Amino acid sequence: MNKNLLILLFAALFACQPASETSEVKISEESLKAHIQVLSSDDFQGRKPFTEGEIKTVNYLVDQFKAYGLEPGNGNSFTQEVPLVELTAIPSETMTIEGNGQTVELNVLEDFVAYTERVVEETSLDASELVFAGYGVVAPEYGWNDYEGLDVKGKTVVVLVNDPGFASGDSTFFKGETMTYYGRWTYKYEEAARQGAAGCLIIHETVPAGYPWLVVRNSWSGASLYLDQSGENYQPNVLGWITRDAAIKIFEASGQDMTNYAEMSRSEDFKPFSLGLNASVSVKNKIKRDQSQNVIAKITGSERPDEYIIYSAHWDHLGVGQEIDGDSIYNGAHDNASGTATMLGIAEAMSKMETKPKRSVVFLAVTAEEQGLLGSKHYAQNPVYPPSQTVANINMDGITAWGPMKDLTVVGYGQSELEDIAQKVAEQQGRYIMPDPDPGKGYFFRSDHFQFAKVGIPALYASGGYEHMTKGVDYVDSLNQVYLSTQYHRPQDEYNPDYWTFDGMALDGELLMKVGLEVANSNDWPKWKEGSEFKAIREQ
Repeated sequence: MNKNLLILLFAALFACQPASETSEVKISEESLKAHIQVLSSDDFQGRKPFTEGEIKTVNYLVDQFKAYGLEPGNGNSFTQEVPLVELTAIPSETMTIEGNGQTVELNVLEDFVAYTERVVEETSLDASELVFAGYGVVAPEYGWNDYEGLDVKGKTVVVLVNDPGFASGDSTFFKGETMTYYGRWTYKYEEAARQGAAGCLIIHETVPAGYPWLVVRNSWSGASLYLDQSGENYQPNVLGWITRDAAIKIFEASGQDMTNYAEMSRSEDFKPFSLGLNASVSVKNKIKRDQSQNVIAKITGSERPDEYIIYSAHWDHLGVGQEIDGDSIYNGAHDNASGTATMLGIAEAMSKMETKPKRSVVFLAVTAEEQGLLGSKHYAQNPVYPPSQTVANINMDGITAWGPMKDLTVVGYGQSELEDIAQKVAEQQGRYIMPDPDPGKGYFFRSDHFQFAKVGIPALYASGGYEHMTKGVDYVDSLNQVYLSTQYHRPQDEYNPDYWTFDGMALDGELLMKVGLEVANSNDWPKWKEGSEFKAIREQ
């Protein structure tokens, strides 16, 4: 055979091979940049649910998925309706604590915040008995039950923030300084609801909470969004926080010796008890209902189409708000146009592979993360794909655009076997894997993967953000400090061409894509690790 003809035949044969089998499928840096510039532009008005910014964002995402040739992810639709209700809570000016011959008056915002998730115009606690329930934790895997032998129906529980392991000095007690699910304030309210309590008040302290009282009073003042699930789930009448000083006043009025209430509450001998006091407070609501949208697209698996890997990222941000330094549009370039753009980059790259994954891959852009992970919560409660058939979730929230990183930081390190796969891929990229350096803040419970974890689906939340490939740790730390102090949840979270680059974002995207593809092409089901509070849910 003619040598040149042979070369041409080999070249033609090589060209016909699927890209996924002959070369690395790369994520386009230009695409990432374009997505972020569009999504974080002033024209998108900060991407808040119920605004023109939501309409533009949802249309943009649907158009991109269609352009990549992806299938609708919810039957014939690319969207899933998420019914939301906006409640503007107006609590009474005071909370009155009476009993034991004592009266304590607490002032709203100064001493307490109060609200309700009940979709009602008014609710209250009327001389509701106060019960101290320690950390308010029921954790079978740790042999811990703060409600054991206690009937709190119609009563108000007073509980501590974080979990018994915090500040215990024992890394084997719960998870030591690493916050567990049981330490999150959301868990406290959920458990109080399961116990049938009429109210739940969390005692705030800055160190175990991870944020000052100012954050509490600002977060629970004004309008908030919730899932509109009236009548479906029991909710206490009143939820709230009290300051440490207010708690001490209550404890003193009870006549109980509670000098070391935190230490007492982490003792294995702790038993909940009535404070001998009653609380009265009321909450009025302004109510507004509307629909928001999750966006869902899919690549159907070639061999096991009824098993699913779900990539998630929240598309929303804070919209138009208080003016800061002459700007009132909260663009959310890092939070979370970056994660949404990375998910689009993965979807585009996978769409170009001629050999499709064996399991189905789903791309889920969720709404209302900033209002309490509501879009992902709605999906978890109303799944398009059954949790029992969902193999894994890979979540993207805040992908660093400051260049390639040596690290892959795993939030919730030690939770699932997905991080073992991620470590292997990171090493192939010449990178190392590391735990979240600040595990006491409970970041694992503060993004959308948490809602998947709560229904038992192993979840990975990881990206580079500690050590730059060439500029080191201090360079990244300085940018992190600037972001947290001057840009996070402010209008200044904008695309900055002076130092934003997309090579690191593409590197993270390719890593997360490879993790997803390995799971998609495997027969294995990644598991939760021993000690994970979600392991028992999956095994059920």
